[in-house]
Amino acid sequence: MEFSRKSHVISSVAECRAVGHATSIIRFPALNCRKHSAVLTDFGGVADGKTSNTKAFKAAIANLSQLAADGGAQLIVPPGKWLTGSFNLTSHFTLFVHKDAVILGAEDESEWPLLPVLPSYGRGRDAPGGRFNSLIFGTNLTDVVITGNNGTIDGQGAYWWKKFKEDKLTETRPYLIEIMYSNQVQISNLTLANSPSWNVHPVYSSDIIIQHLTILAPVDSPNTDGINPDSCTNTRIEDSFVVSGDDCIAVKSGWDQYGIKFNMPTKHLVIRRFTCISPDSATIALGSEMSGGIQDVRAEDITAINTQSGVRIKTAVGRGAYVKDIYVRRMTMNTIKYVFWMTGSYGSHPDPGFDPNAFPIIQGINYKDIVADNVTYSARLEGIEKDPFTDICISNVNIELTTKPKELQWNCTDVQGVTNRVIPDPCNLLPEKEIDCPFPEDRLPIEDVKLKTCSVSGKF
Repeated sequence: MEFSRKSHVISSVAECRAVGHATSIIRFPALNCRKHSAVLTDFGGVADGKTSNTKAFKAAIANLSQLAADGGAQLIVPPGKWLTGSFNLTSHFTLFVHKDAVILGAEDESEWPLLPVLPSYGRGRDAPGGRFNSLIFGTNLTDVVITGNNGTIDGQGAYWWKKFKEDKLTETRPYLIEIMYSNQVQISNLTLANSPSWNVHPVYSSDIIIQHLTILAPVDSPNTDGINPDSCTNTRIEDSFVVSGDDCIAVKSGWDQYGIKFNMPTKHLVIRRFTCISPDSATIALGSEMSGGIQDVRAEDITAINTQSGVRIKTAVGRGAYVKDIYVRRMTMNTIKYVFWMTGSYGSHPDPGFDPNAFPIIQGINYKDIVADNVTYSARLEGIEKDPFTDICISNVNIELTTKPKELQWNCTDVQGVTNRVIPDPCNLLPEKEIDCPFPEDRLPIEDVKLKTCSVSGKF
């Protein structure tokens, strides 16, 4: 379809909706509103859950991309089940998924093109080779919005989980949403289900808002992390709920020598009003791939239910870099294995070429105002021999133990810091000091970004 034809389609659709048909208007918050609008059916989309819509998505976005300089465009995914393979987004663009729409990931691998490995990782996470393009993908974009009024994106991940468990993968599984080398990114007001692997992966990007997501995966599904900001700056994650087979949030920045060479940290990250259920993983993990560094993470008003751990630091010799200036407050936990968990021997290297002298710096880790109930271990804090984790501060914490708790509640090695008003009593390496652990009083720039009220209209 030529662009001139597409312009006619947009105009005709607008006229049709304006004459004699009852239209509904849906308002939604977005970074920017768009001058132009189209519906997937304008490009031959079929909502039967069986017909592939990959070509329809690609044609729609290719045409709408030409409107970027003229106020941008939005593509509406209307009610129905829309089967598709991978497709790539464009700048100054909004993908809007209606509440009665379900985007379904195809189970045909030919619908998922292959990409090179990420330069900060050096190999795929599942296999040494390349990786499958994410279901919704974008690279080198500015001002891109993926949103809806709680529409659903279902990756139909069971096909991929089975291949992973049977060790039949030669490339890394696709993610549900991945945005690379981009800025001004919004992902919001959606339900994400059954991702083949990670759900939301902003990488090498900045100025990101992720909010009002419901992310659902079976708790035994492999590597279905919720939200993984990776070598990103100025990111806001808020008002979201994750049930996962892996970490609900995993903050990353590259793997061993590849991450050290790429040298792009994740920094200036705020996480707030967030709820996690993950029986075998962390509410928020920092690492283990943190070889570009992680700095200035602020997490507050966090709830964890039936989850393995709270805010966990994962690292190892060979990672290098740092995790520092981490601040956590107002966290509520129920049915938890470890309230505090730091691991300096996580292992898992991309190849034997890592530097055995690349020691990570873990410093300035602050927790305050935490309540936990039905807890097995209060803390397992394992630094690295001759490379201790330092400046740990824990204050105002009340931990109620399970009926059969572990006898050693605080297991501490190679760590240094202080505590105050912590029950049960911490280990000797964290002596009591009259202190209120810090939390920054300034605001990150991303916290002051205001969303506009935008709209879509149609006969929905």
